[in-house]
Amino acid sequence: MNGVQVATTAGSQEAAQRLADAAVTERLAACAQVEGPLASVYRWQGGVERATEWRCLCKTTAARAPALIARLRALHPYEVPEIVVTPIVDGDPEYLAWIEHSVSPEG
Repeated sequence: MNGVQVATTAGSQEAAQRLADAAVTERLAACAQVEGPLASVYRWQGGVERATEWRCLCKTTAARAPALIARLRALHPYEVPEIVVTPIVDGDPEYLAWIEHSVSPEG
């Protein structure tokens, strides 16, 4: 199983929760965690910005990641959302199998 974590941030807990709910409901992610608030500092349109954000961290497979990324992008309130994919290099075999089963259409 080639598991990945897909992370994004949103400007409110409600927005991050909507992204998490859609990802899991649509079987694009096995689970999604919303954490925050986070203090973000970033460069945008020539200046340094500061914002309070919430992170949505989704667990899925490498095969389902493109569809998840597309859905997050479509639902995201930001003009250019952070969407970062990190491979899961190891983990409990039963947990990794659960991720794969949960995002399969037959799951």
